[in-house]
Amino acid sequence: CWYIYNLVFFFPGFGFGYSVINGPANATVLAGSEARFNCTVSQGWQIIIWLLNGNAVLTTTHLGGAVVTIDRFTQQNYTSGETFTSELIIHNVQQNDSGKIECSIQLGIPNSYAFLSVQVNGSLFIKDHNSTVRKNETIEIVCEALGWAPAPNMTWMINNSFVDKSRYVTNHSQGSNDLHNEVSTLTLTLMANETLTCLAYIEALPKPQNATVTLIVQDSLAENGNQEDSTRTRTIILAVTLSIGFLLLIIIIFIIIYCCLKNKESTYQKELRKVSTKKTNDGSVKTRRSSGNDNSGYSPEDPV
Repeated sequence: CWYIYNLVFFFPGFGFGYSVINGPANATVLAGSEARFNCTVSQGWQIIIWLLNGNAVLTTTHLGGAVVTIDRFTQQNYTSGETFTSELIIHNVQQNDSGKIECSIQLGIPNSYAFLSVQVNGSLFIKDHNSTVRKNETIEIVCEALGWAPAPNMTWMINNSFVDKSRYVTNHSQGSNDLHNEVSTLTLTLMANETLTCLAYIEALPKPQNATVTLIVQDSLAENGNQEDSTRTRTIILAVTLSIGFLLLIIIIFIIIYCCLKNKESTYQKELRKVSTKKTNDGSVKTRRSSGNDNSGYSPEDPV
């Protein structure tokens, strides 16, 4: 790079007549992403030097192309008619890359410049809390944004409607590595179930980062519990009723079978007694007949 500086210095007429048509524009990006800057020069250009905070990071010459000084800094170029555009690409930008970006064509004129702002989106969460609350109870919900740069703008929403700023307080504290912490405390009294959303926003974010929690009012919880208990009770009663009914049915069937068997046995016993009695009677008659005494004085009368 110093060779190129010296070359231009000793040959001031070298490339005279070309100029910067469009210089770089300000950019705000998230750490870890890419940043891009364009510098468009007129025909006849000989050299373009990109500087970050006064340090040369990439050089492009008309004859030799790009000379990369740092690997994270590369270039794409475009030619259109009589103009040439050098696009500086900064890969994996870091927070300390923030600062002044300059496009120099080494003609003794002021450099065209822009500013790079590298922002950091940290963590966002709603601190531990009880998700069930009593009706008409006043509570505080705390949301923490840790490790941001710059400090984020924090807001709240209840059921997708923004909360008035008078209902919450946000406190700032300085973290490590030039990062910022924010703690926002929302105070509210719930009459019904609500969904709360905490939002944190910085310019580099396409949309706010958010954390959400749903709070349930205890009355609603008790009502739901009663409904569940009622359903459970009906189920238990139905199960017990069916069980008892089934048991009674089995008992009745056993009683019927028992009675049938008993009746059949009784009929059979009666038949046996009848047969036994008949046999006994027949035997008595025969005995009486066989055991009668002969009348020796009896003589049949002679017929006349």
